Amino acid sequence: MTNEQWEKLLAVINGELFDPLPVGFIIDSPWLPGWAGISALDYYSSDQKWIDANLKAIQTFPDVMFLPGFWSEYGMCTEPSAFGAKCRWSEHELPHAGKVIATLEDIARIEKPNPRTDGLLPFVLRRLELYRSRIEDVGHQIRFAVARGPLNIATFLMGTTEFLMALRTDPEPIERLLTVITDFTAEWLAVQNECFPSIEGVFILDDIVGFLGEEDFRQTALPYLKRLYGALDVPVRFFHNDAQGLVCAGFLGEIGVNLFNFSYEHSLSEMRERAGETVTLLGNIPPRDVLAQGTPEDVAGSVKAAVEPLSDTRRIILSCGGGMPPDVPTANIEAFIKAV
Repeated sequence: MTNEQWEKLLAVINGELFDPLPVGFIIDSPWLPGWAGISALDYYSSDQKWIDANLKAIQTFPDVMFLPGFWSEYGMCTEPSAFGAKCRWSEHELPHAGKVIATLEDIARIEKPNPRTDGLLPFVLRRLELYRSRIEDVGHQIRFAVARGPLNIATFLMGTTEFLMALRTDPEPIERLLTVITDFTAEWLAVQNECFPSIEGVFILDDIVGFLGEEDFRQTALPYLKRLYGALDVPVRFFHNDAQGLVCAGFLGEIGVNLFNFSYEHSLSEMRERAGETVTLLGNIPPRDVLAQGTPEDVAGSVKAAVEPLSDTRRIILSCGGGMPPDVPTANIEAFIKAV
């Protein structure tokens, strides 16, 4: 993000009103490679093609806040790889991280990885180190320490169904697993911050919290997320959960979140009521059915429908309900910006 964009983001979070409203999108490997005309495998394996795709995005849409901005990542394999997950790669599909926990007894053998040396994490850091001056030369800074959330990582390590069943049937080993993952993730955030002093934000992504009821959320997600958002003293604390978001909405303030991206199935006005006045909302048109597959006219109509019910547009950044999905065309992004 540029300094101007960063200051605008801080102003929005602090409640300053903007007209027109700001526009921001989460962009990463589901969208960028295809839009830039390269394969997913090239995006992950070529630092040059990674930087070129990100530069193309900021040059094509200079007025859009792209979050987290120049995201160095390897899809869902990034953090699980540090635990020894086997990563499967293909030319045009997202990579997949294999399980490392076959039985609950395996959890006792899980050790906290070293984020400086293990898995793909050193490659995440080195890519940003190699291109930091190039990023700064175009007026941008590395602003966010980024990690998948503890429940998200846990489900890759042991399977989603297995994890969700075990948190009810065997809470003690699940507590140990989440503690190890949270210890690791807090250290991973700290290492990023140490390497890049320009970081002033934390960005955690965890859709699995949307599969929990309130009791399970309080026990299995709340304390671990709260710890992670307290790991760094930064002004922007960004959370992404585009599964069901109502279960966590009322706890965002307690967790420490002040910027929230959530499912398009919840309207901005509904989420404002649940999350309260102090959380900035990033959303909220359907990402796949409208932004990717709709016409420019569909996009414009959806933007209007999202905004019209709002009586107060403070702490709103218009976006889609989730990250930018595959196959979103330039014309639809332009229609979104024009509609705003």
